[in-house]
Amino acid sequence: MRPRISMITLGVRDLKESVRFYERGLGLPKMDSPPEVAFFTLNGSWLGLYGREALAEDAGVPAEGSGFAGFTIAHNVDSEAAVDELMEQAVSAGAKLVKPAQKVFWGGYCGYFADPDGYLWEVAHNPLFWVGPKDEDA
Repeated sequence: MRPRISMITLGVRDLKESVRFYERGLGLPKMDSPPEVAFFTLNGSWLGLYGREALAEDAGVPAEGSGFAGFTIAHNVDSEAAVDELMEQAVSAGAKLVKPAQKVFWGGYCGYFADPDGYLWEVAHNPLFWVGPKDEDA
């Protein structure tokens, strides 16, 4: 796995209030995005805000209680095959497979695994645009 985090997505209870906090309160630059999600450009990565219930549903875990801490960490790669390879690598290293990699409603391909402490990682290929800095050798 390359040493980077592409996006941190926080599951929030009130998207409008959270957008106000990050955009106006902290001054993060908000990108144009669909109304159900917000993206902020960071230096080499993104912060995503998504409804807590919707984010939990996307990962296939309960929104409350065990199994969902309110956010996921995303690692984007340049192909579906790379998603499959990294998911296999993570599971081989001791991760729990949460959601097998598959084509998703937004046009990409992704899966989820939980690290040994239960933190959710999404491994994704977005064919619509690259998320995160390109590796020099990628």
